[in-house]
This record gives sequence, C-alpha cells and structure tokens, in this order.
Amino acid sequence: MSIEVKVPVLGESISEATIGEWLKKPGDTVAADEPIASLETDKVAVEVPAPAAGVLGQLIFAEGDTVQVGSILTTIESSGAAVATSAAAPQPAVAKSEAAPAAVAAPAPAPTGEPVSLSPAVRRLVLEHGLDPTSIKGTGKDGRLTKEDVLAAAAEAAKAAPAPAAAAPAAAAPVASGAAGRETERVRMTRIRQTIAKRLKSAQDTAAMLTTFNDVDMTAVMEARNTYKDLFEKKHGVRLGFMGFFAKAACLALKDVPSVNAQIEGDEIVYHNYADISVAVSAPNGLVVPVIRNAESLSFAGIEKTIADFGKRAKDGTLKMEEMQGGTFTISNGGVFGSLMSTPIINPPQSAVLGLHRIDQRPVVMPDGSIAARPMMYLALSYDHRLIDGREAVTFLKTIKEAIEDPTRLLIDL
Repeated sequence: MSIEVKVPVLGESISEATIGEWLKKPGDTVAADEPIASLETDKVAVEVPAPAAGVLGQLIFAEGDTVQVGSILTTIESSGAAVATSAAAPQPAVAKSEAAPAAVAAPAPAPTGEPVSLSPAVRRLVLEHGLDPTSIKGTGKDGRLTKEDVLAAAAEAAKAAPAPAAAAPAAAAPVASGAAGRETERVRMTRIRQTIAKRLKSAQDTAAMLTTFNDVDMTAVMEARNTYKDLFEKKHGVRLGFMGFFAKAACLALKDVPSVNAQIEGDEIVYHNYADISVAVSAPNGLVVPVIRNAESLSFAGIEKTIADFGKRAKDGTLKMEEMQGGTFTISNGGVFGSLMSTPIINPPQSAVLGLHRIDQRPVVMPDGSIAARPMMYLALSYDHRLIDGREAVTFLKTIKEAIEDPTRLLIDL
C-alpha cells in the first residue's frame, strides 16, 4: 500500500516552494511525522513530515526543483516490496543534471542498487570527476556525500590510475597549476535569499530613507541586569537580556512619536495604537524577522521568552509564516556580531528600524567635568522621510536613550 506525500499548505498567498533538501533516501525506513524533506518558501524553510510509518519510495523531484502546493513529492510504502522498483530508478537529483545527463548512467550500478541523494555542489563534482556516487562512503548527515568525500575519492582514483591522468594533461592542468585559492563555485540563490534581496532593494527604491544616530550609556541597564539576572532566570526560566529593555523603551517611544509606528498606504497614513515589534533573527538561510505581538502589553519576561523562542526556532527552521507578518516596527541587533555602527534598512511596509550595536568602553565627559570610561553603544534609526520628519526621528531616538540610561522611566511611563 502506498501513501502519497504532498506539498502541504504553506500559508496565505503562497502557492509554490523549492525543495531545499531531501532528508531521507528512497528505501529508508521512516516513522510517522518524521521529517523527510525541507521546502524553502519566500520567507521560511518548512519541513515535510511523513504522513505514516513505512519505507520511503521514489523521489519525484530533485533538490532545487520548484513544486506547487498539493504536488506529490514521494510515497510511503507500507512494506519494502514496493520500494524495489523505485530504488532501481535513477535518482532525480542526478538524472536532472543539466551539465551531463548521460554521465550518471555510465558507472556500473552499486552493489546495493540504492540511489544516492546529492546536493547540487556534490553532484557537479561527481560529474566532473566521472565518479560513481554509490561507491563513495558519505560522512555527512545520514550518510550523505559531502564535497570532501568526493574530492577524497577523486584523489584515490587518481592514485590508482596514474596512466589515464598522464594521457590527458590538459584536463589535469587546472589542478597542476596550484591555483587552488582561485576556485569558484556557483550556487543557486535560495528562495529566502532572493526574497530578501528583492525586498531590501525595493525599500531603497521606494522610501526616502535617512538615518539618524545617537549613543547611549549602558551602565544602568548593565547594573540592573547583573543585579537581577539570577533571580529573573530562577523565577521566569529565561535569561534577562538587553533586548527586553530596548523593546520596552521602543514601545514607550512609539507611543510618544506615533508616526514612527505608522506606514504609508497609497495616499493615506495608517497609524497603529499597538506595537508589533519585528525582531531580526539570524537563521541558517538568511535573516528572518518574527514579530512580537502587542509588545507594549508584555512584561520583560514575556518579551524575553518570546525572543528566545524565536531564536531557537529560527535555527531549527520551524518558524511559521504568520509569525513573520504584520510588524509595525523593527529592532535589529548587529552588536551580537560585533558591529560598531551601521545604517539598517527599513523592513517594508514599515517606516522605521532601530539598529543596536556592540558595547565598547569609551571615555565620556561626566556632568562634573571628570572623564570616565563608560560602556557606550551607538544607536541608529533609519526612517522613511516621506512620513517621519527629522525632529520626530531625533525625538524618538532621544526617548530611547533616556529610557535606557534611566530604566526607571520604563516603570513610570515617562
């Protein structure tokens, strides 16, 4: 009995996706709900679970192929008998190679007769060196072949057959030239990276973007964090970070300067009386911006728990499409990567983004005229000048600075 595995519904207005990776090979035993493939949409990577336990059948599409919602990806066989036919069929990831479609048929079949799922880069190396992928032992995840595995096999093949290599000096020339440092590799952009590129360029082309800067003394926040972090984690089960302070400060500033929390729609300005704050999070396939809903009504613990959950699920690729839609303002923390200063790009259709940076000890002139080393951070606010005036942008950033330098303001809404 065969059970079809189809492309699931991916979210509103999303009709297609790209196969990012096959996590299982034909003939593999899978459990119910075990991920068998990863699909890339314009915003997230979505895992396709096995609808039932059994043995994976033939892969109908290769990695990199575009598939429609509802398309059949493969089948789950209730017994191993039905898999024999699919296992003997050519692996689509190899058969669809544009470089040399006939090259895969040349090597003798592997003793096991089991096809091998190859990434685009590995597939290209296999074809270039004329190797049989089923004869190479993979060291990657689930025994998958890596580029290093193929290169090692190619080196062993060259040692075992020196005569053919000598008979074709022209083919060996690139290797013999010693120009290993000038190698190039072409990898197709993921759908997520393509979407990021289009949206960022669109933001530059559409908005009258300007950035204003300020610096903030982090002493008070760092002292509060050091004093209460252990009690906070013990009570709430999450670490007390800096993002909670900045998110609450942003909610305060957005209330005072509502144009920063607004957006342009046609010839109208849409103001929001709530703060849905998008938080830029680094994921394996690019930057994603999940949204903290109604951040103005959340506690510090609620914000920190939400951010921690977003960070974990971004790495796992399990964020949902709806969790990254509808933000009204964005905070991007480049400081975690060591950035000193930047001009962040607006996340359309939003009108502003706050950029945080690393904390450095810098000399500061104190009110009494003395000079002291203080933990300072540069803040950057990029905004759409069509909607937000310079005075409003500076006032917003000044409100953030005052709230961070005196966190009591966050408690008394000042």
